[in-house]
Amino acid sequence: MYVKLITCACVLLLLLSCNAETESNDGVREIKADGKISSIIRNPVSAMPSDTTDAAVLTFDEQEYDFGEIDEGGVVNHTFTYTNTGKKPLIVTHVRSTCGCTIPEWSKEPTPPGGKGEIYVKFDTEGKRDYQSKPVTVTANTFPAQSVVTLKGRVINKE
Repeated sequence: MYVKLITCACVLLLLLSCNAETESNDGVREIKADGKISSIIRNPVSAMPSDTTDAAVLTFDEQEYDFGEIDEGGVVNHTFTYTNTGKKPLIVTHVRSTCGCTIPEWSKEPTPPGGKGEIYVKFDTEGKRDYQSKPVTVTANTFPAQSVVTLKGRVINKE
């Protein structure tokens, strides 16, 4: 009897404390910070723009490049071309691959609306064999912030 009473009291107390917290917390807090940082975003999801119609838009001519077959030790070079089909200047802030064998290079200059840009990717097949798929992640001031292009093909054993 006492166990049921204590359990009910604990559940009721828990529900009331959760409800009180959500009623008093409107989800927005200002945090004072020194230096150049004027605020800290605790939830990046809430920082997403509600209207993305005026944002920069990264549109690739091709999402995937199939280099076919290449002997192990060869180097694949490819340039992914993109257009800013949005209404704001496009700024590519970072481009990364999944391993050191794939090296991307890109322009750090903003691409105006309607303008074109390039991401040059070099894939060294040394030590790689069989089917390869190398994603390259592009981070920019777009929504969503990341886009992926891929190099793929087959590396043939040179022995």
